[in-house]
Amino acid sequence: MSRVFNFSAGPAVLPEEVLRKAAEEMVDYHGSGMSVMEMSHRSKDFQNILAAAEEDFRELLGVPENYKVLFLQGGGNTQFAMVPMNLMRNRVADYIVTGQWAKKAAKEAEMYGEVHVVASSADKNFSYIPDLSNLPIDDQADYVYICQNNTIYGTTIHELPNTKGKDLVSDVSSMFLSEPMDVTKYGLLWGGVQKNVGPAGVTIVVIREDLIREEVFPGTPTMLRYKTHADSGSLYNTPPCYNIYVCGLVFQWLKEMGGLSVMKQRNEEKAAILYDYLDQSKLFKGTVVKKDRSVMNIPFVTGNADLDAKFIAEASAAGLKNLKGHRTVGGMRASLYNAMPKAGVETLVQFMDRFEKDNV
Repeated sequence: MSRVFNFSAGPAVLPEEVLRKAAEEMVDYHGSGMSVMEMSHRSKDFQNILAAAEEDFRELLGVPENYKVLFLQGGGNTQFAMVPMNLMRNRVADYIVTGQWAKKAAKEAEMYGEVHVVASSADKNFSYIPDLSNLPIDDQADYVYICQNNTIYGTTIHELPNTKGKDLVSDVSSMFLSEPMDVTKYGLLWGGVQKNVGPAGVTIVVIREDLIREEVFPGTPTMLRYKTHADSGSLYNTPPCYNIYVCGLVFQWLKEMGGLSVMKQRNEEKAAILYDYLDQSKLFKGTVVKKDRSVMNIPFVTGNADLDAKFIAEASAAGLKNLKGHRTVGGMRASLYNAMPKAGVETLVQFMDRFEKDNV
């Protein structure tokens, strides 16, 4: 069977070149006589894999020397707790709620201190990004938290908030490595890799060194302290070795493709194909305010739930998989991560055009 076009929001499409390389090395990694899946995380081979992955990641994102890169487990839901446990020294934090994940993060942080929601787009089902230029930042706030790209709702914070000198913490999961970023604008950024970087099971944290402290929320478990992992080079316990290896292959692929500036251009071109079609379609409509649209995740609807279901079923039969939208939005959602080829978006639009002609 030939490969389908996989529009899943995560776990998501990986570069075919990476999958083939991993398959080639599956049984015998570089003459070691074993798979990376079987290696000790203390072995020289794996420590070389980890070191190369971090080096390539730092090069791609331009991570300054005074930031640590941590390869962790536990996904986003663990970061919702780790951030306040480690950073909430004054027990106050400001959260910008532009979707389900920021909302969950704010709720989790309430367990550790006082949380102020200083901006929200919940009033219109998170279909836009509120004005973030002059927020009521609390003088005592330890940080300001955002989810920069909202996977479910298809919005992106294109202009970072004015934090009035407070450290910015950002969940960048669904836009990770899709475009260049100025890491110095963040105190901490993190992302689950399963959307745009690798297989599920790894969360990458980039944290400025002065935020890694011995003093954390009382009772914080050893495994939930950033210092634990920073001090041990992400090897305090057995890490998700194979998943880190695949992430490393993706980093190499990104470098071979020309880096993040090239990926940004490619991703914008792919998104424009779908958005241009949606803007002229008589049947399909986007759900997001134009200026706040995501390049990575594009939700759209017909306005008729039965017709949406018919479209999803017929698209799946045609090899256009995982287009069902999140239950809180309905309709459809196409995730156009780095590894989605331009041909996939073109095929989707051609199918949408035929479907519209047959159903309008």
